[in-house]
Amino acid sequence: MNSNYPAPSPENTHTVVACKGGGRTALEQRSAPRPDAGEILLALRVVGFCGTDLYKLDNGTAVTGSVLGHELVGEVIAVGDGVDKFHIGDRVAVPHHVSCGECVLCRRGNETMCEVFRENLLVPGGFADTILVRPRAVDQAAKRLPEGLSDEAAVFMEPAGCVLRGIRRAGLGNQAPTAVIMGAGSMGLLHLLVLAAVFPKAQVTVIDPVAARREMAEKLGAAHTSEPGEAAMESVMASTGGFGVDAAFDTVGGNNALDAGLKLTRQGGTVVLFAHAPGDEAAKVDLNSVFKYERRILGTYSASVRDQAEIFELLRTGRLDPSPLVTHTMPLDDFETGVSLARNHQALKVLFTPSSHAGRS
Repeated sequence: MNSNYPAPSPENTHTVVACKGGGRTALEQRSAPRPDAGEILLALRVVGFCGTDLYKLDNGTAVTGSVLGHELVGEVIAVGDGVDKFHIGDRVAVPHHVSCGECVLCRRGNETMCEVFRENLLVPGGFADTILVRPRAVDQAAKRLPEGLSDEAAVFMEPAGCVLRGIRRAGLGNQAPTAVIMGAGSMGLLHLLVLAAVFPKAQVTVIDPVAARREMAEKLGAAHTSEPGEAAMESVMASTGGFGVDAAFDTVGGNNALDAGLKLTRQGGTVVLFAHAPGDEAAKVDLNSVFKYERRILGTYSASVRDQAEIFELLRTGRLDPSPLVTHTMPLDDFETGVSLARNHQALKVLFTPSSHAGRS
C-alpha cells in the first residue's frame, strides 16, 4: 500500500452517486479508497453517462448501494506497491471489464463472455470523486493519455471499443462498405464516427425520426439520412443500386428495428444488434429471408482489451474524435439533471466532472 496516501478518516472522504433502488440515486459521502499492491487510485476528471447506466436505473437492475459509471478518465493520485507504468499526475483512461485471457471463451475470441470479464474493476464505480483501479485493469487495459488527446475524446475509449467490436464482427470485407445505422443517439453517431475512422470510404445512411439528429449525422459525415419506414427503404435502395447495404447496425433495440435491418441489408449481409430490447420482447423473423439469402444476425455486447487498444490508437492519432458528441458537462452534484436530460432525449452525451466536495474545477 502507498504509505504516502492518507488512511481513511472523516476528513478523507469522497462523494459518490449511490443507487437507491427504483431508479433513484443520491449523493453520499464515503471513505475514500486506498490502493493496494498493483492498484492505482484516480481522481475523477470526466466520466460518461452511458445508455446502459440509464437502462439499469430505469429497469431497476442497479443494485442498491452500488455506484455506476464506467466511461472514465482520471488523474493518478496514488499508486500501490509494484506499479511502475503509471505515476502521480498521469491522465488515464481505463475500462471496467477485463477478461482472463485463458478460458475457452477467451481463447475462441469471445472474451466479453468470459466469467471473469463480468467483474467490475473500478471501485466503487465511475460516478465518484476517486476511483480505485484493480490490478488486472492496471496491467492490461489502462492507457496513459498523451498531451494532445483531450479528456472529452478519451472518455469514449470504452464505448467506442464496444462499437468497433460490432463493426469488426460484421465482416465488412472491402474498403468501401455500405452500412445503415438505425438510431442517431450518441451510440448511433459513435458508430458513424468509428466506421469513418476504420473505413474512410464507407457509405453510411443514418436513420432517425428526429430531424435535428439527422442534421447532426450529416454534419458528422453521413452520406445519407432518412426517417424510418418507406423513406429509409427508398433511400437505401437508391444509394446501393437496389442491393441493400452490407451491414445494418441497430442502436435502437426491439423487433421493429431487427425487421427493418433485415429488409435493408443485401443478400449475404449482416444485422448487428447493439441495443437492449424493451422488456421481454421476442423477435418475429422471416426465417427464409435469413436462410435463403445467407443473412446473418449477431449480437455484440462489449469490448475486449484488443478492441479498446485499437480505438486508443485511433484516438491518439486523431483519426477518431468523438468529442463533438458531448452536449452537456456538469458536476456529479447535478447527476439527476444529467439523467433527466438523457432520459428525455435532450442530450446526446452527458459527461460528469468531480463534485463540489472534491475541490476540483
